[in-house]
Amino acid sequence: MKHARRLTAATLAAGALALSLTGCGNSVDPIERLGRNTARSETSAPAGDQGAGPGAASPSAPAAGDQAYRKWGLTAPVGYAPKPAQKPALPPAVPGKAQVVDRIPLPPGEKTVFLTFDDGAEKDPEFLKMAGDLKLPISMFLTDSAASSDYGHFEKLRDNGSGSTVNNHTLTHPNLRTLPFAAQKKEICGQQERLEKRFGTKPPLFRPPYGNYNDDTLKAAAECGISRVVLWRASMQIKDFQYAEGSGLKPGDIVLAHFRGPAELKGATEVQMTANMLRSIQEQGFRIGRLEDYL
Repeated sequence: MKHARRLTAATLAAGALALSLTGCGNSVDPIERLGRNTARSETSAPAGDQGAGPGAASPSAPAAGDQAYRKWGLTAPVGYAPKPAQKPALPPAVPGKAQVVDRIPLPPGEKTVFLTFDDGAEKDPEFLKMAGDLKLPISMFLTDSAASSDYGHFEKLRDNGSGSTVNNHTLTHPNLRTLPFAAQKKEICGQQERLEKRFGTKPPLFRPPYGNYNDDTLKAAAECGISRVVLWRASMQIKDFQYAEGSGLKPGDIVLAHFRGPAELKGATEVQMTANMLRSIQEQGFRIGRLEDYL
């Protein structure tokens, strides 16, 4: 088992190096779909929610989404999970390290998944309308070099009443496993500081580019004020998901998508990709939860 894990980590790290280190690369079949396997998978301990504001609300019954779903190419309203009365019991934190989570433990029979979007290169105003109409609760993981040309775009997404949040995805999107501790800390803490300056709070959540991390990453993240490193189990491409295991979504899966446009999506728009993603979630019988409500 240990040998297989080392081989997986080495293979994924090598693949990540082949991608651009200033973004998630041009591939729409990213190595990131297996990010949870690039190092030992862990789960996280409870911590406080991100700061006040729209993120404090849970979109359990968004009236706008009930009216607008046909406009955005869906055949039924999006199903949302209400905020749980009690957060899932998770293993205790390891002192001095941010904890890793790639799936949320749910009660038997609860079919809920969680939406996360990375990077921030694409800033499509139509996507803002779609996310606002449907009240999609999105946990955003922003890279400064990609998103900072218009952080206002993501502020609008955060403030649309959906409970969406802004989180850390480094300054320049490097493969952190190739960097020493000090350089990793600079990437993570630097983005913490920029996000705090722009959005008012330091995020508690962090996602390493390509899903690549090591012990130095977890230690650096903790020193930067990060409580959790969030990975994923399913990666949205253009028309459907690619899965880290099996051939379908599983309860508690954290879903990875990207802020990408036609150049990266072979002519498809961010809106079209998201509609495909939502249809697949619906067809598999799942509803959407707000990640921060469960952490």
